Amino acid sequence: MKDVVLACLVVVQFGAANTTCSLRRTRVKHLLDCHSSWGSSCIGVHQRMSSSSPHPVAAVCQVTATPDKEANFTACKQLVQAAKEGGASMVFLPEGFDYIGSSREETLNLSERLTGDIISRYTLLARKLSVWLSLGGFHERGHDWETDRRIYNSHIIINEKGDIVSVYRKSHLFDVELPGRGVSLKESAFTIPGSSLIPPVQTPIGKVGLGICYDLRFPELSLALLRQGAEILTYPSAFTVATGAAHWEVLLRARAIENQCFVLAAAQVGSHHEKRSSYGHALAVDPWGVVMGDCGGENTGMVLLEIDLEKLRDTQRNMPVQQHRRDTSFYYSLGGKD
Repeated sequence: MKDVVLACLVVVQFGAANTTCSLRRTRVKHLLDCHSSWGSSCIGVHQRMSSSSPHPVAAVCQVTATPDKEANFTACKQLVQAAKEGGASMVFLPEGFDYIGSSREETLNLSERLTGDIISRYTLLARKLSVWLSLGGFHERGHDWETDRRIYNSHIIINEKGDIVSVYRKSHLFDVELPGRGVSLKESAFTIPGSSLIPPVQTPIGKVGLGICYDLRFPELSLALLRQGAEILTYPSAFTVATGAAHWEVLLRARAIENQCFVLAAAQVGSHHEKRSSYGHALAVDPWGVVMGDCGGENTGMVLLEIDLEKLRDTQRNMPVQQHRRDTSFYYSLGGKD
């Protein structure tokens, strides 16, 4: 298959009868050829994203985690390996990549510290493959675990040497009851809210700002990251089916448009156990709000895309929204609570 000028995307889905590539509002460079099921191995890459491209490649993944931590790691490892073979320099995994428990007690019992087995295995994987990892939504035991048995929901960045270079702990917790829509979750019952934002991280694909799932609904967070130089906003997520169908894409595109940044959102998809399912549609959005890739709502897989920061600079130069923004006091001039 010939290279296509300015092509930037490949979507690979696992779990259909045959590997499928769904392309949306963009043009394709190369296809990957993988086995069809979530638990199976990738059999190789016919062609990488073009080695002549001046732009780095990111992989945005979609998974179906269960309470089985070992099976989850095996599946995520296969995705990371396939992404590396496809030319990715950074791979994004969703909230709950380690597991999604079926009860409060199971969720707490399966949790680990940052120094535990799961993160140690991912640091080794990053070093072995020489790839950066975004691990969004790790169940991290809190500092006072022995006394209060509470956890953080932590977004971890690991560099290609296997070093943990940043940890953001989710600051907005999902305590939501939606009668008639099948949504009833109270994250604060066992999760500690993070106390601060984390400065964007310089990575091979650009300066990455860290959020997690429900943080997406708070534009103040993304604006704060933008002011610190973020070029790529990340929202690894496990959106419910009801809220995802109504709000997922429009929120991600809104964050991209208003901040004139790339937005990358790895996602959970499908049934995790009898009590919970996720919406899927892992998404990549460019600074103009165009959806570059969508993993769909059925299968696990990934989007491989080139990150062209010149597109970001062009967008910001042609419509200098940030220069036109008034100082913070102006927006609070009507009074009310800060």
